[in-house]
Amino acid sequence: MNAKVYRDALGVPHLQAGDPLALAYLQGLNAATDRAWQIELERRRFLGTSAAFLGSEALGWDVFARQARLDDTAQRCYQNLEEDTREWISAYVAGVNHGLAGGARRAPEFAATGLVPQEWEPWAPVGIWMAVHILFAGFPTKLWREQVAQHLGDAAIGLFTSEGPRTAGSNGWLIPGDKTATGSPIIAGDPHRYIESPGVYQQIRLTCPEYDVVGLAVPGIPGIAHFGHAGDVAWAITNAMADYQDLFAEQLRRTPTGVEALGPDGWTEASRHTEVVEVANAEPVEIEVIETDRGPVIIDGAQTISLRYPPRVTGRIGFDTLPALLKATTVKDIDAAFEGWVEPVNVVMAADTAGDLLHRTAGLVPRRHPDNRLRVVPAWEADHQWQDGLEPMPRATVDDFAVMANARELAAPLGVEFAAPHRSSRIRHLLEERDDWTAADMPSIHTDTWLGSAGQLLDLLAGLEDLSPEATSLREQLLPWDRRMDAASNLASSFAAVRKALARRLAEHPMIAVLDQDTDYPELFVPWIDTLAHTYFALENLIATDLLPDVNVSWLAKEALEEVAARKPSGPWGHTHQLTPLHALRSPIFTPAEDHYELALSGDHHCVMSTSPLPGLADVCIRASAARYAWDLADRSASRWIVPLGASGVLGDPHHHDQLPLWLQGELAPIEGELVAEDPTFEVRVDGLGLVRMEPVVPARDLDLVHGWVSAERARFWGMVDKTRDEVLGIYEFLDSVPTHHAYLVRLDGVPVALFQTYDPQADPVGTAYRIEAGDIGIHFLIAPGESRPGFTGRLIWALGQFLLIERGHSRLVADPDADNDKAIDRMQRTGFTLGPEVTFTQHDGTPKTAQLAFLTREAFKASAE
Repeated sequence: MNAKVYRDALGVPHLQAGDPLALAYLQGLNAATDRAWQIELERRRFLGTSAAFLGSEALGWDVFARQARLDDTAQRCYQNLEEDTREWISAYVAGVNHGLAGGARRAPEFAATGLVPQEWEPWAPVGIWMAVHILFAGFPTKLWREQVAQHLGDAAIGLFTSEGPRTAGSNGWLIPGDKTATGSPIIAGDPHRYIESPGVYQQIRLTCPEYDVVGLAVPGIPGIAHFGHAGDVAWAITNAMADYQDLFAEQLRRTPTGVEALGPDGWTEASRHTEVVEVANAEPVEIEVIETDRGPVIIDGAQTISLRYPPRVTGRIGFDTLPALLKATTVKDIDAAFEGWVEPVNVVMAADTAGDLLHRTAGLVPRRHPDNRLRVVPAWEADHQWQDGLEPMPRATVDDFAVMANARELAAPLGVEFAAPHRSSRIRHLLEERDDWTAADMPSIHTDTWLGSAGQLLDLLAGLEDLSPEATSLREQLLPWDRRMDAASNLASSFAAVRKALARRLAEHPMIAVLDQDTDYPELFVPWIDTLAHTYFALENLIATDLLPDVNVSWLAKEALEEVAARKPSGPWGHTHQLTPLHALRSPIFTPAEDHYELALSGDHHCVMSTSPLPGLADVCIRASAARYAWDLADRSASRWIVPLGASGVLGDPHHHDQLPLWLQGELAPIEGELVAEDPTFEVRVDGLGLVRMEPVVPARDLDLVHGWVSAERARFWGMVDKTRDEVLGIYEFLDSVPTHHAYLVRLDGVPVALFQTYDPQADPVGTAYRIEAGDIGIHFLIAPGESRPGFTGRLIWALGQFLLIERGHSRLVADPDADNDKAIDRMQRTGFTLGPEVTFTQHDGTPKTAQLAFLTREAFKASAE
């Protein structure tokens, strides 16, 4: 199978390779091409080096990443993976390394920040995964609960154990075959995350002889972890809302040799070292990194607090699951693959063409004292240490519709904070309305805007007395409202305004406002201890509770209603409830040359169409469906999907946000359509020469020409003088089948004049003989026989430089002519190459080669061309 990249009408990559390792390499290469800024930013985040180009705004994260030991933990987890998995991840990283320099040339953020791509560590995907998910389970919420317990008492903790301000969740549902029009299951849903630009999910298809899978990949991570369809089996996940990370209050003391921490067995030595965090446009910051027997210290202020999390303790992350998912053909395979999963803890659904169904949790939750889940616990008390064994992962038999929407259901034994049941109840209600569902029907559920949480506040408003005429009028409009948060609805906007005004008044009430005191925590954790945000999400509990007798909720609701009624109408919900994607540089979605259009959104936090505003502050939407999908087990081609922006992460690319109109409307795009192979040809007009075209060798078509050139005595350094036509055909068919090596014909005004080959030095023997730099591309160049023309070779080399250094964005050409090929070496020097060392290595066929390395950097090429 040839290594190819195809694109559909939306630019979604369909990758094809001859084996899983070649495919992983191609996936990494594609990620570097389409998402260079995104994946390199995430890599720098796990290393704790993002402030070096983002400035002081990123310092808090970098300090946390260093103190939490993300890099070191990622290395441990990588080393503990199965050897085959490490090889597979390494192939992906090699693809990233080969393509990152070119991808960076396309992404404007690199030039804007001065960021220079670096070679990735083999464990970089593990580190990226950890950086993306370390805050996923919301351990900082335990700091908030400490505030609540301290100021309102332990009983009040339960008032705020609802889905929190920074929680990531999802909707998901599984429809068994007896409830579908085809008789085969359907899996559908949508993960809810912060909407980032580029998006956290990348639509992709991965095809090799062993498997053919479509799904939503996480850029920077090989395979398809969360949502995939392999033809015979499909799977999806959502956040189980489990609690598996602990915070320990530590007591430290300094000693002449270091630091000691008080544990259950007395004072024991803690590890300690210092690190320096570079900060753009500011002085470097030296930090102390301390790790006790519980874990790394992440807060050292008024309190000293360490973090204990499963990957750090066990040295496991669960990535052996990823290649196993790609190879799965049955529900049993999916079930077995998730047995080794660690973090984050998820609820998994799966179905196969045989009708088997799966609904289970997957991940690692330690056994420990119940208080560990709620609070910061004392490190020196034995009761709070992790116990032997793990919590069992709950599973359920699917007898009817299965729904997962982060509510307190299947995963209830594993967590503390769950979503209110409004989304899950509504999905179930909608599913029960019929038994002939199709994948094309799924948007009717995805986009449902009925707000289940509206009733309690409306009931409160109904009981208010002594209202002004304006407030009475507004209430009379709201009470019969259909409770749909549609973008065009004025009443949805009014309801949201009353809710926001009430939440603000509650948060400002002295009995609740006291929670803002004594919050001496790093700035990174401030969003988790924001009183207004927690009040907004806990509004239903606060309206109903009798634990706060000094808070007159009815009076505050009356004030809120009067305030909104006294204002001028704010217009439809969509006027203020608009998508606002996050970007590290606050870059826009649209370029100045593009048409700008409204990003109005329907939905709300507790709607199935979950589009969350800034809690209690503004209506702009920062959290919504990071993707939507509908997997059809009867016919995969009938499956559908969408992402908020597009396939490309490059601002100005035609596929940067071409899916946005469909996403805003709640529509899905087909996962299969007409495919077009990426055009690998290149043309440039060269002064004094003519039109130079470089096109891939087609082995069967070009065999006579190529064999005649490479078997000639003048081409003896190519090592094919004694090769038969069939042997040459086999060599070039192999080159056509791998993503690391490519062969091109060079045509001048349509006439073949040269042959050149490129290779990734990471995948070539020459790479063992020198230090590879990010962006290196190896070349072999053969001029066709013919009359000698002054300057001919130099002009062809210039065209080659335009192709590889400028168009493709590689930073350096690497040539390795035989050390005794004086003619070639002289040609290299005359065309701007700098000679490197003479090296010896073993070639693919087992024979030794002594080569003279020569290099041409992009900077030197551009300078010589000026």
